[in-house]
Formats: sequence, C-alpha cells, structure tokens
Amino acid sequence: MNGQSAPERPGENVSSAGTPAGPGPAWPACGDLEMRIARDGTWYYKGGPIGRKRLVKLFASVLRREADGTYWLVTPVERGRIEVEDAPFVAEEVAERGSGPERTLALRTNMDEWVEAGADHPLRIMHDPDTGAPNPYILVREGLEARLTRSAFYHLVEMAETARDSEGRDRLGVWSKGSFFPLDPPETPASAG
Repeated sequence: MNGQSAPERPGENVSSAGTPAGPGPAWPACGDLEMRIARDGTWYYKGGPIGRKRLVKLFASVLRREADGTYWLVTPVERGRIEVEDAPFVAEEVAERGSGPERTLALRTNMDEWVEAGADHPLRIMHDPDTGAPNPYILVREGLEARLTRSAFYHLVEMAETARDSEGRDRLGVWSKGSFFPLDPPETPASAG
C-alpha cells in the first residue's frame, strides 16, 4: 500500500469509496491494488503470481469483504481493493471425527487454516442452473469463503447419508457439529412430479 499515515480525524471510518462512513478508525482508500485471486486460489500482483506463501498468508490475514461484494486488504492505516474471481480461499483437504449428527468435519484451506463446518461455518452448495454441476463453499470467516476442490467435495460425497430437511424431504448430505448440509440440488416443483 502507499505508506501514508492515517488521517487526523479520529473516530471516523471510510467507506469503500474513500468517504467517511461512521464511527471507528479512518482508513483512506488507495484504490485498486492490481492484485487478483484466481479461481484456483493463486494470488497475483500486476499479472504475475505471488510465489512467497508467507506473503500471501499475510495479505490473506487482512482481507475483508464489503456488503457490496468488493474485496479489500485493510491495514491499520489504509485499504486497497483487490479482485477475487470466485472465492478468496480454496478448501483442499477434509478430516473427520465421529459419525452421524455428532460428526465433525474440518476443512484445510490453501492458507493452512482449518475450519470446522457447522452453524458458524456453514457449507453451501451452489448448483449450476444449466448443468446442475455443484460448486461447494464453506464460510471461513465473515464474508470470506473457501471453494472446495473437486477431491475435497468427493470426499464429502463418500460420507454422505440421507436425512430429512426442514421441509420433510429426504436429502443427501453430511453432518457436522449437529448441522446437516445437503449436497444434492433441492427438488424444484417442476421436477417433483
């Protein structure tokens, strides 16, 4: 980022447009950083991949997502917008302990962070409307998700079991920390008959 010091307006925050947005510290926006996170989780700066994982982990630790869907690197003195092609992280590995509703599923991201699926870190599966192909995600922290790799998703599919959803329909999915996460697409009224 540009190394400028924080403005001398304590108690003022800055919106994504760089304008004051309520109480809190001020973060001057330094605009677009020419940084991108590709769908496969690779971080790029000015078109070239960032090869040092420790540096990528540092950037990931200050990554935030705004309500409008934009992604920002936020430091104590400034913030800059970055592009994210899909999700900022990739879940590459699944570990499990227990079974049934007492099972706990932990997923390791490409930042070597383990996240346990559950009410605080839900799994969600988006199904392509044209092909029906699954696009699985887990919430890592507020507003930031990891897309599961194909092998991680297939690992979940191997553990899948049938349970009734809140509407009384049988669904194929996985349990983690007492929460059931369907893996199959929900039945639509047109396909139900």
